This record gives sequence, structure tokens and C-alpha cells, in this order.
Amino acid sequence: MPIDSADIGSLEQLYPVLNRERYTAGWHKARPSLWKEPKTPFEPRQWRYAEARRYIDLAAQWIGTEQAERRNLLMFNPVADNDYASLPNLVAAYQMLRPGEHARAHRHSPNALRLVLDAKEEVYTVVDGVQLPMVPGDVLLTPGWCWHSHFDHGEHDAYWIDFLDVPLVHRLESMFFEPHPEQFQQVEHKPAASPMRFSAADQDRLLAQVPQQGGVRSVRLDTPSMRTIALTVHELAAGARTPLRRDAASRLVAITQGRGQVEVGQHLFDCERGDLVAIPIWHEYRIVAATGLRLLEVSDEPVQQMLGFYRNELRA
Repeated sequence: MPIDSADIGSLEQLYPVLNRERYTAGWHKARPSLWKEPKTPFEPRQWRYAEARRYIDLAAQWIGTEQAERRNLLMFNPVADNDYASLPNLVAAYQMLRPGEHARAHRHSPNALRLVLDAKEEVYTVVDGVQLPMVPGDVLLTPGWCWHSHFDHGEHDAYWIDFLDVPLVHRLESMFFEPHPEQFQQVEHKPAASPMRFSAADQDRLLAQVPQQGGVRSVRLDTPSMRTIALTVHELAAGARTPLRRDAASRLVAITQGRGQVEVGQHLFDCERGDLVAIPIWHEYRIVAATGLRLLEVSDEPVQQMLGFYRNELRA
């Protein structure tokens, strides 16, 4: 209903009218829309593989791949009502398959990848008909809208960490999902090498080509099929540490070999193989190796770079 301006005698009388008509006066905002530097409610946090493995083994008594699209434990950051995202644009999950199980094929808008923690013989992922072995230390890619499924044809349980940019797709509201019409994806090719698989041996080779600086080697994995996620493998000699830094990206760090500490702001996380740490945007962090240490870093840096928002600072 139109309001007669003669009935409004002050800003205090105007504000409720503006609100009713869904306007906000830029000089009278309830909260700021600009601030000096990045801030986030997401917290530094650690998830422990040994603990998650106990829980997922317990759950496997009652939930199988027939009932669940995936038997996994999502690692969420306790922010407001969030029960899904590990960081604003990324989510990680521990996943497990039992012998003889098959995680049925599907495809979706989000990009995904797997870091294999424990797997024996005859465990593999199929991506668009291509069979990729799953060996401890391997990193396997399943880019957005690729059919993918997982198989354990061996005699032992298999475990890995999934990383996806689902939270980013949620924010963009561009989610598409499709189950495979036949559930099972046929294997069409078993290549000796694939751009969708970075084996542990591949990572060894790539790291060996990089000069060591202060006991640290780092290499970015080449993933043109996934434009929103950056993957970096770091190797630290015992006693080495990375420089203290912060940047305009969020990252998840997973330990693949050895033991060490991840320092994030005032938090100090003692980590071993399979553990994962969330490092929110613009938090100071560094890695310290107690033993020889290797880790996989998964970040949303490409998104920040593409949009022109990325900045970084070395602090020490």
C-alpha cells in the first residue's frame, strides 16, 4: 500500500517502511558489509583418522552400500547450524568399503578427489569407464560430471578421504546430480597411467625434481580438469618447518606419511598419518615435522585467483 510521505516525519518512522518494502538504508545497516581483511566464523580444527576409523567400522555393522549412496563420515566445522562443510568452499569425508562391496555410480556438478589411506588388492575407482587402482598414498580425481564408482574386490576393508567443492556449488546454487541408470559402471579401459591418478610413485618422482629448501619440498599437482581446487604435496625432513604464512584461501591438510604438528593461529595440532586439519582463510599457519613428513594440501586458491581476490603474506 502506498505511503503518504506526509505521514513520515522522521528517519525513525521511515526505517520500518523501508524494511517492509525490502530496502536497507546504506547508512543504517544492521551489520557492516565491508571490512579491512578476510574474516570467517570457520575454525581451525583437526579430525583424527584412528577415531573416524573406529566409528565407521562400527557403522558398517548396520549400514551397507545398498542402503547408503556412500558409507562416509563428513567432517564438518561447528559454525552456526552447519553440519556439512569443513570449510566454506570445501568438504572432506572419510569413506570405507568392505570386501565385495560396490559404491554405485553417479555423477554431479561438484569436483571430487580421493586420497587413499589403506587399501589392499583389487580396490579401484572407475571414472567414465576408466579403471584406476587405489593404492595407499594415491590421489585420484573425479572431475565434475564424470561418472564415478568404487569397488573392493579384495579381502580387506579399504579407507580413503574424499575432498569435494560441494559447499562452493551450494553457494552458487548450480547443483546437478544423476545416478547411473544401471548402477554399475562398465570398465572400458585399464590404462597404465592416467591424468586422473597421481600415484604415490608419481608423487615421489615429482618431488625428487624439486630442490629442497630448509628441508622442505613442495610440488603442485597438475589438475586442469578441476578448476576450483588446488592440490599440493609437501615433503618435510625430520625437524624441518614451513615458513609462517597466511593467505586469502582456505585449505585442508591431510597427513600421508610420518608425524608432525600443524600450527594454525593459537592452535597446535599433533598429527599422524590419515589425520586432517582445516585451515580457514587468513589464519597464520605452518607445518613442523617430528619425523619425515608428507602431506596433501587441498585448497580453494584457484577460485580466489580466478576472481582476483587472492593475496598472501609470509610472516616469518
